[in-house]
Amino acid sequence: MTIRRLLTPALVGLASTFSISAAAEGANERLVSADLNDVRGERSGMGQLCVGAGRANEGLRADWQRQLAEAHSECGFRYIRFHGLLCDDMGVYLIDRNGKEVYNWQYIDELFDSILDIGMRPFVELGFMPSALASGPSTIFWWKGNVTPPKDMDKWEAFIQALITHWTERYGEDEVANWYFEVWNEPNLSGFWTGHDSGLDDAGLRAEYFKLYSSTSRAVKSVSSRYRVGGPATAGNAWVPQMIDYCAKNGDALDFVSTHNYAVMAGYLDEYGNAGTVFAPNRDAMIRDVRGVRDQIEASAMPGLELHYTEWSASYTPSDPIHDSYHSAAFILNKLKGVGDAAQSMSYWTFTDIFEEAGPRATPFHGGFGMMNYQGIRKASFYAYHFLAQLGNVELNNADEDSWVCTDGQGGVQALVWDFTITHPGESVINQEYYCQDLPSESAAPLRLSLKNLAAGEYSMTVYKVGYGQNDAYTAYLAMGAPAQLSREQVVELKKLSDGDPLLCEKVVVGENGCFERLFDMRQNDVLLVKLEK
Repeated sequence: MTIRRLLTPALVGLASTFSISAAAEGANERLVSADLNDVRGERSGMGQLCVGAGRANEGLRADWQRQLAEAHSECGFRYIRFHGLLCDDMGVYLIDRNGKEVYNWQYIDELFDSILDIGMRPFVELGFMPSALASGPSTIFWWKGNVTPPKDMDKWEAFIQALITHWTERYGEDEVANWYFEVWNEPNLSGFWTGHDSGLDDAGLRAEYFKLYSSTSRAVKSVSSRYRVGGPATAGNAWVPQMIDYCAKNGDALDFVSTHNYAVMAGYLDEYGNAGTVFAPNRDAMIRDVRGVRDQIEASAMPGLELHYTEWSASYTPSDPIHDSYHSAAFILNKLKGVGDAAQSMSYWTFTDIFEEAGPRATPFHGGFGMMNYQGIRKASFYAYHFLAQLGNVELNNADEDSWVCTDGQGGVQALVWDFTITHPGESVINQEYYCQDLPSESAAPLRLSLKNLAAGEYSMTVYKVGYGQNDAYTAYLAMGAPAQLSREQVVELKKLSDGDPLLCEKVVVGENGCFERLFDMRQNDVLLVKLEK
């Protein structure tokens, strides 16, 4: 196979170079070395356990469902989490003309059937409040999710119990026991949770949330003690010690802890997509926070609880071009490798730009959270997970912090290596100004990949890459002049430029000494996947 790729004249300047490096041996090299006899253990799949989406009603769209099926099959995501399951646009809770409560699960059934049919499962976020059950009119987002407590906690508990019972009858207890039930979303932010008084401080919001959690967890467990329920689903790693302490003292079930984090210098919520954000300048940003929450759990009355980050990303706003940029792929891998086993899942927010918190967006690349844009064009972030999904299940010991080397039990070896370089200039420039421009990457140290104790014989070596100008639809879009709308031909062109085809395929021979060694060029924020198949 020939090395990819032929570009149209407008995009020739974007092609990142790739070669077997001609650098002098040992000169400023980066060594990634592994021995097939030196096994670390089973590779963690926590980064692919769950992925996020905007709201439940968007999941009724055909394009959303197509993209979710692609994210599952190509990236290996196993659960999906989203807001708005109980909002009015899902038609779940009505009062008829005689004043009688009506539960209606038809839209939920359609959505959950579609998720289960492709082999995924729901990570159920129980919220927001149906308006007929709400204690007040406060809402959030373009789609008006009600963020007030129930006006009658007993009716709320009966409603949740009926919903869980319905799922049990429809899918069976054994299936539902594999799900997660998370109570609400970011109740420490007044935009998401008012309590019964819009002027409540943090302690007041927390006390009101705990009441909701107690009622909801009782409803879940009343159907089956096997079902997993947790929270507090807070922004910014908040309330974890208090949540555990409350449940321990009050006897409330708590099967897992959930919280959220974003790699920005400040802020938590941008309801309308108008905020200016600044990328966190520290390589360990977020990693330290996750490990800190793990330490809080281990020091609590419930050590060993599962920890799920049910939202995380480079930025909390749906209008941040860092989400579109090639920089995001190395960023994602840096965080997942750094977190390690401190968390049981890190649910990337989100898999698609079909996301309407601030309303429908007007341009094909607008800084949306998704790994795919409206038209299904894959962003660089998609390939961080696509490459992860191609790693074998057995991880080898490897001293390089920004790489994985794995085997698949079939004689194959996979090396996933990245360069994570923060190029953002700091507080003087917001992301919305910095990442919306062409940002060519600079050279990094060449990579020497060295493997030992392979079986002798002939292998197929396949090399894949994402970085500046390679599987980099956003830079190509900028080179087109950033059109407000894409023609059908432009969509086809951008999909072709980001289709993930290999850069290089060749046969290599491993001798009786069992050694493989090769030098590769690297640039800043490149991600390289090298696969050897016997």
